[in-house]
Amino acid sequence: MSVERIEAAGSGELLEGPHWDPATESLYYVDIYSRNLFKYTPETNKCVSAHVDEGWPSVIIPVEGQSNRFLITVNNQLGVVDWDGSACKVSPQIIAEVEGNPAGHRINDAKCDPLGRLWFGSMGPEPQRLHIERNRGTLYNLMHDGSVKSHFDGISIPNGLAWNEDNTLFYYIDSYKYSIDQFEYDQETATISNRKPIFSLRENNIEGIPDGMTIDTDGNLWVAIFDGSCVIKIDPRQPETLLQKIQVPAKQVTSVAWGGPNLDELYVTSANIVIDGVINPGIHHGGLFRITELDARGYPATNAKV
Repeated sequence: MSVERIEAAGSGELLEGPHWDPATESLYYVDIYSRNLFKYTPETNKCVSAHVDEGWPSVIIPVEGQSNRFLITVNNQLGVVDWDGSACKVSPQIIAEVEGNPAGHRINDAKCDPLGRLWFGSMGPEPQRLHIERNRGTLYNLMHDGSVKSHFDGISIPNGLAWNEDNTLFYYIDSYKYSIDQFEYDQETATISNRKPIFSLRENNIEGIPDGMTIDTDGNLWVAIFDGSCVIKIDPRQPETLLQKIQVPAKQVTSVAWGGPNLDELYVTSANIVIDGVINPGIHHGGLFRITELDARGYPATNAKV
């Protein structure tokens, strides 16, 4: 196993939302606080950014069948941007708003389900870095007709999302629950039910909070641990089963995504947030990392159908 920092990507304050695009063989991700979108291309080892002129983006996902068009979040709205991969500024065209989501709320993690519908969670106001008003967020998804469907509220920090191979289960993280939860999933109606926790960080003595998440073709979940300097691998079919813990040389690990030509490289984003005046020691915080030689691979990420 090898963990390397991708120096060409530089550093950011809150890198999030990694999404591998096989069409361009590139990794797309964001820096929420700097309002930047990124495209990293391993073949050229180049990373290019575009600045969002208004609002905080938390994800960037290619729109299916439309070259250089992307679905992004902008505070508590959804928008599309056209971006040719050059350094520039972009202005999102808003396509949906989260009704009843007050000013100060924003969307955090988001991912498309196997049918290309975006699932996303909102969170409450953040008057200071990571001082978030708890239990103010809601889980939503964007339907193909453009409507926004609400699922449940009371979320503090909405994070990792994943679906199992036959699309009957949905895995989800609310970070301040310190657990990974499972729902039954009805793909046809975009309905979730029967929530239950399947892995608790506290019961397994893991420091930090669970953040972004992905799934591999063996059905195991890979979870970024913020404030824990690691990525963990768990088996959701066997509750409280920790399979592997991989140390990452950044304290605030934020998300993970499979990439590379064979989808066997795990890309890892991180943050370098000064919380209550405490500066993270070391030089790797806020970097983009790649983990190889894992003997695992992922599924192709689903693009947005909007």
